[in-house]
Amino acid sequence: MSAEIVRLSDYRIDDGADSEIDLATAVDVAIRDLREILTCWGSEIARQRAQECESTLRRAYCGFVDDQTASQ
Repeated sequence: MSAEIVRLSDYRIDDGADSEIDLATAVDVAIRDLREILTCWGSEIARQRAQECESTLRRAYCGFVDDQTASQ
């Protein structure tokens, strides 16, 4: 039996709360994160990754909405 080692941090962006991320980049990263989450479903690392993914998408969406509101 062989196992593949999955490195969940190979392409991660800096998840600093003050950094800005555009919506398109957040969606792209989230799609890749979700693929990896599915490979280790049920584990603690998958739960943490899902929380980080949600946080990144929330920040990007809020930034997008703020930009749209400011431009009106």
